Amino acid sequence: MRLERRTDTPAWLLLAAPVGALLFTLAVTSLLVAWAGAPVGRAYALLLEGGFGSRFALTETLTRATPLIFTGLAAAVAFRARLFNIGAEGQLFAGALAAVAVGGLHDGSGLGWPPALLFPLMMAAAALAGALLLLGPALMKSRLGVDEVVTTLLLNFIVLLFVSAMLDGPMKDPGAMGWPQSVALQDSLQLDKLLERSRVHTGLLGALLAAVAAWALLKYTTLGFGIRAAGANPRAAAFAGVPVGWTTVAVALLSGALAGLAGAVEVAGRTAYVTLDMSPGYGYTGIVIAMLAMLNPLGVVAAAVFVAGMLVGADSMSRAVGVPTYIADVIVAVSLLSMLVATMLTQYRPRR
Repeated sequence: MRLERRTDTPAWLLLAAPVGALLFTLAVTSLLVAWAGAPVGRAYALLLEGGFGSRFALTETLTRATPLIFTGLAAAVAFRARLFNIGAEGQLFAGALAAVAVGGLHDGSGLGWPPALLFPLMMAAAALAGALLLLGPALMKSRLGVDEVVTTLLLNFIVLLFVSAMLDGPMKDPGAMGWPQSVALQDSLQLDKLLERSRVHTGLLGALLAAVAAWALLKYTTLGFGIRAAGANPRAAAFAGVPVGWTTVAVALLSGALAGLAGAVEVAGRTAYVTLDMSPGYGYTGIVIAMLAMLNPLGVVAAAVFVAGMLVGADSMSRAVGVPTYIADVIVAVSLLSMLVATMLTQYRPRR
């Protein structure tokens, strides 16, 4: 058996591939649910109900999806240019710390400037912190050929140690009774709620706007063409006149900025301060979301809502039928693998 590249892909196969991947995922994970001693149908019904079946469930899912959209976009944009950014987790924390440094220090009075001026400065500082954190690995890749997977991954641990030092040092909240957390943002700098009696905030609108902007940039701009060309074949793109090195740097700045905004939005919309556990791996999950979306910025929104719904619904399922919540992580992981295989089969056909 061998794989032969398709000359054209029928439309029905493009529609059938994700459906088949989803059905395969449900079939595989149902074995784990049955092994745990729970009824499969009821467990899946509780999973969907816990993630999407009520006003509370839906708002919690959207709240969880907001930072995932930003980190998913950060991974999708970078991966389109073959810049494998594994450091979105560190960039998220860098952005959160920068946001608090601008909007929460100096005795809670910010910099003495009005909120209308201080809020965009806070967001710009977060985006700049994330962008600069990825700029170093991007330059090392384009100039020295250093593998960015290693450098961005190791930077995550460096940033977390730096954040820990800041939370126990100059940025520590004196009123936290020894708990390592930063000072809080001013109330005037926190994002408004979209719905009363819920945690979903206006950062969701910003995430949707960022997804549309990233899609338009990749599809309609010269930079987007350069990103797609560099991702498809860097040598051919360079031969055609695309400045691959500059494109890599531009993509790094954009990807890091999106991840930094994820941290700022999470602080301004949900936590109001920085702690070491404010992110349960949003940066790493963003990579899964980008791959599920096949690196499409608009698909990132749907993938983020799906993953967030699985994570939120797993808590309800676990309480009701005693299934471990980690099954949600298995569902997300298997869906990623099955989607990758389904995508490959849309591009290649097996031949004997």
